[in-house]
Amino acid sequence: MKNLVMKSKALFLSLVMGSALLLTSCGGQSTGGSNLNIPGVDGPKIALIQDTVLISIVFQNLQLDGGLRYNIPKYPKSYLEISPDLQSAGTLMAINLSLDDVLNGKLQTLDPQTLPGGRALPGVAGGRLPAVAFTIEKFRNMSFYVGPKLFGVFIPLNDPGIGSSIITARYFVGQNRMGNLSLVGSDANGDNAGILLMLDMSTQVQNQLKTLAKKY
Repeated sequence: MKNLVMKSKALFLSLVMGSALLLTSCGGQSTGGSNLNIPGVDGPKIALIQDTVLISIVFQNLQLDGGLRYNIPKYPKSYLEISPDLQSAGTLMAINLSLDDVLNGKLQTLDPQTLPGGRALPGVAGGRLPAVAFTIEKFRNMSFYVGPKLFGVFIPLNDPGIGSSIITARYFVGQNRMGNLSLVGSDANGDNAGILLMLDMSTQVQNQLKTLAKKY
């Protein structure tokens, strides 16, 4: 328990230090694009801290007693943390993604995968990308996808009540489109619902992120 408390404090400090760089959607204001609103979920939100992209999501209806850090397989400089959210009764997931890992050509040799359960990745030609999948407590079959100048993460959710539909919309950070955000309904077996965030990691977008970061 002591280690869990220390890790939770470390996560809090890292988020406080990065808060000045927090890049969120403008929520439909005239200065930017409007992102898909997912019931029970706050985010995803993106921050750029040096050469690390922080993807943060709060699950409002999920409660945990402590926090843990997990290494992401095949991504040696990246990790994710889950902990009780400090500003709500929910749970915070923070994915710390190293640009060095994403842009490492070795990840292109991973076996191409679809969404968990076999459905095609929306917005991706061929519906498959090199990927690594793993399971953590409360989140079964998380997947990280990487393509040329592209990164994606699938985060499982309870059935969002949209049947087997997949709703995809453009994803904005500030005034700039940075990729797509999808709400994925359950498959024919009633499984594998979740959120899919696909980020454009081209040099142009990286420069846009860095420019936005300087404003916060």
